[in-house]
Amino acid sequence: MNKKHWFLLFFLTHSYLSSLAQTPAFISDSLQAYIKKGMADWQIPGMAVAIVKDGKVVVSQGFGLLEVGKDSRVDENTLFFIASNTKLFTATDLALLDERGKLSLDDKVTKYLPNFQLSDASTTQLVTIRDLLSHRIGTKNFQGDFMFWDTDLTRKDVLSRMRLLTPPNQFRQDFGYSNQGYVVASEIIPKVSSMTWETFTDNSLLKPLKMNRTYMLSAGADKRSNIASPYTTCCSADSKLAKLPFDNLDNLGPATGMVSSVSDMSRWMIMQLDSGRFEGKRILPWAVLEKTRVANTLVSTDKMKAFPLSYQFYCLGTGLIDYAGYSVYAHAGACSGFKSTTTLVPEKNLGIVVLTNQDNNNFHEALRFQILDAYLNVPYTNRHEFYFNRAKIKDQKSRNEIRGLAKRVEKKLKPKTPLLTYCGTYRNELYGTLSVRLDTVEGRSGLTIRFEHHQNLTAQLDYMDGEEFRLTFSNPRFGIFPVSFLRADNQVESLEIKGTDFVDHDSYEFKKENE
Repeated sequence: MNKKHWFLLFFLTHSYLSSLAQTPAFISDSLQAYIKKGMADWQIPGMAVAIVKDGKVVVSQGFGLLEVGKDSRVDENTLFFIASNTKLFTATDLALLDERGKLSLDDKVTKYLPNFQLSDASTTQLVTIRDLLSHRIGTKNFQGDFMFWDTDLTRKDVLSRMRLLTPPNQFRQDFGYSNQGYVVASEIIPKVSSMTWETFTDNSLLKPLKMNRTYMLSAGADKRSNIASPYTTCCSADSKLAKLPFDNLDNLGPATGMVSSVSDMSRWMIMQLDSGRFEGKRILPWAVLEKTRVANTLVSTDKMKAFPLSYQFYCLGTGLIDYAGYSVYAHAGACSGFKSTTTLVPEKNLGIVVLTNQDNNNFHEALRFQILDAYLNVPYTNRHEFYFNRAKIKDQKSRNEIRGLAKRVEKKLKPKTPLLTYCGTYRNELYGTLSVRLDTVEGRSGLTIRFEHHQNLTAQLDYMDGEEFRLTFSNPRFGIFPVSFLRADNQVESLEIKGTDFVDHDSYEFKKENE
């Protein structure tokens, strides 16, 4: 063997050993067992994980099943809803248009959408694209989501109904996570590019990155190949795993509607970590990525005892946290049956993506932090145990509440007035109408709610006592709650509806219409 061959062999061996040395022991020795333990404890049917480091894919693997009871297994190309990890794509679109001089992130929204209104006229005239993308328009977290989530309302409806939300917080001062804000911002894209949000993102980001297994819309998800089915363990007295229907999130698509795989998301992360380059080609100017990483809204300055974390900001489509002295850009995503996280540590050239098909778990967060700990030399603490033990307490409380409602129903008390007096049409200005009917379903005679804009959602009302009924949504993800009918002058006047905090933190009053 000549010197040239010896040198090549030495170089390849040295490079291989160096890469092994850079891979933490947790990743090489314990990751598989850790994931299998977490999936079993949290009842996660399937998940996929990818880690990129120094421009290379270190891990890209699927675990578990696409669907319970079937043999098809998750792999690196399996599709999951990435939910709010969509937001960074939308923010990047607008940052790119800013860099091209088509708009400024600090432009007033009304410059492009003159009919746009918030509830406060002064705020309407001041709000900018940046305000929308950094969640600082004064709304509460998820305010109004019940009205739009999985409904037949369009993006134009979302835009027009923003004026009906009453923000309780201070404009440009308080953080309030708003999916609708991203929808409004996305409607500016066709005004300056003559392309829809879907087309612009596909042309500018997905195609150059060869993200061929990434879809902009959730419609038709059930027809796609190699897609994970959605599940939950929430909202029942026994925490059994329940299969869910796929959400249709196209009206909120720019905020939460994309579908992807860890293989494709690895390409996205490599480009993000290589200053906008992928496979030696410039995909985006560095200035575009830089715009999305500016801290715009303070989320928290609380130091966490269990984590080396001291501040949290929201940038544009991504959060910024100080973790173990490193700037970490991270975002989570959740929709019915899916939870995900994407994490970037530019100083370590490290990216992590975790996709799961069970929405009542925090293992996606635990695994993200466990991997961060390993690469950032944080002393080992079992993050899974921390999250799981907290969740057990919370879930037990929820189960007890649901059992308590069941006991009240089981008393079989009779309402003071016939069930027909509760029937009718009820209206909420923001949402529209719902109807309460007396139906006989599967031998049960009782009240059923049907929703004007949730075409595939119903709710069953079972009388408990007083004016309270137990409300059970047909989609388990919306939950089981006590609801009250309000009376005036001995007439039923209104009904207050609440879904899970997963959907919306607020309850909404629907007033009965005269018929």
